[in-house]
Amino acid sequence: MSFDPASLTYNDAGLIPAIAQDATNGDVLMMAWMNADAVARTLETGRVTYWSRSRQAFWIKGETSGHTQKLVEMRIDCDRDCLLVLIEQVGSACHTNRRSCFYTALRDGAEVEIMKPEAK
Repeated sequence: MSFDPASLTYNDAGLIPAIAQDATNGDVLMMAWMNADAVARTLETGRVTYWSRSRQAFWIKGETSGHTQKLVEMRIDCDRDCLLVLIEQVGSACHTNRRSCFYTALRDGAEVEIMKPEAK
């Protein structure tokens, strides 16, 4: 059975959330948006491609930073309205130079930074 990106459920802006997870250790690294073309490009090239809402353009992770994401597997949730992208991450996933975008925890009612930026 051949997969058609149009079979997914996109929001009113034509986007679907994509959660990037390290395929090796299971760390959740980031969340970004994809449109149907970004899904298709990711599957065709193996390089994770997102849709930048601010730039209104495709964003191939690592294109400028060198912090690339290689697709290992793409999974679709039960409602077909969210993607899990299992990846091989090279370098930081977050634009703040942290391994993950989820570096702030809420503990005892306070925000606690649990991950420092990686050395450049």
